[in-house]
Amino acid sequence: MNVPSILTVPEPLADSTPVVELRQVTIAFDGPPVLENISFTVAPGETRILLGPAGVGKSVLLKLINGLLLPDRGHVLLFGEDISALKEDELFSLRARTGMVFQEGALFDSLTVRDNVAYQLIQDRAIPDDEIDRRVRQALSFVGLEETFSLYPASLSGGMRRRVAIARALINNPELILYDSPTGGLDPVTSTTIIELVMKERDVHRTPSLLVTHRLQDAFTLCTHRFDAAKNSMLPLPQGQPDPSTTFLMLEEGRLIFDGSLHDLLHTDNRFVREFLE
Repeated sequence: MNVPSILTVPEPLADSTPVVELRQVTIAFDGPPVLENISFTVAPGETRILLGPAGVGKSVLLKLINGLLLPDRGHVLLFGEDISALKEDELFSLRARTGMVFQEGALFDSLTVRDNVAYQLIQDRAIPDDEIDRRVRQALSFVGLEETFSLYPASLSGGMRRRVAIARALINNPELILYDSPTGGLDPVTSTTIIELVMKERDVHRTPSLLVTHRLQDAFTLCTHRFDAAKNSMLPLPQGQPDPSTTFLMLEEGRLIFDGSLHDLLHTDNRFVREFLE
């Protein structure tokens, strides 16, 4: 059975330089390492799903990639630049190329949805208000929330707040998106809506990403479906054909114990991985 044309996987990008590269990264906070000797890459057009139970260092790893933390040992390369060697202003400009969706959304309750989404643009001070409005409406349209433009976060449901957080991450047309448990605390139906938006960004804009989650259903949905732009919804891929650009990582006690495809994940002999999947 052939994959319909709307679901055809795009050709790989010409530039093979990893968007993210970790080389033997270790970090500790006044005790044993939180992460130890972590090495992996995120390639252009690739989506990595980082699995693992709570407390294994998943969120710390995202902060290392975004330059919010620096490793004790090893190197973190973002868009080919070793972030530990950068000055603060250089790091800001590099970080601006990355969209970040924080746990629980992390919206400012005192700001309207417009100002939350536009926060980075407002800080720039060089972009006219009408251009900011246009770009905010475009980002809100992408997540299906144009009507929330003038509202405050307190009037939104948890799922809507999370979608606004995704719109904020997309406002600058990022070259990489980091998702920190974007469905945490949400019901299954709302979680599926959020994963569909992650999938939409992956398949429409082909933005590389790293998504942290402990929800296997979300991970498998993202890997086994593609977004159909014509129908504005996700469709399952033919059985046995997971999305080849979506792969898995797993942490156990601060160490990377798995890096591979869905097939490899489901057929691994690693006891911890198998228990996690079960």
